[in-house]
Amino acid sequence: MKTLPKHNNGFSLMELMIVVAIIGILTSISIPAYNSYTERARRAEGRAKLLDAAALLERYYSDNNQFAALATVGIITTSDSNYYTISYVAGDVNNQSFTLTATPLIADTDCTTLTYTNAGARGFTGGGDTKTCWGK
Repeated sequence: MKTLPKHNNGFSLMELMIVVAIIGILTSISIPAYNSYTERARRAEGRAKLLDAAALLERYYSDNNQFAALATVGIITTSDSNYYTISYVAGDVNNQSFTLTATPLIADTDCTTLTYTNAGARGFTGGGDTKTCWGK
């Protein structure tokens, strides 16, 4: 009596473990890269909101010879995707200067806050640097 050759239909445990290991390596590389990308995108939104608010305040200043609170000018205090809130602080009693601050609603240790003044000074707090927080 002849025995028929065995045909393996499927994967061995070793092959399956190799695939799982490869997926784990790719995941461990891609997740931090994705998180870094989303943080940069959020910061860009915060910067854009600050600059838009400053432009509207400057326009108001050209008509009224003083700066005003964000609500007076019609500026919404949250960014489009609700990642940042914007606050306004008058620099003097006569409203001739201001400082805008963008505070992230999702914790960002590199750029805890972003600031922008009527003189165009850009600032930040946190563990990052100017390039990290304000771009190039």
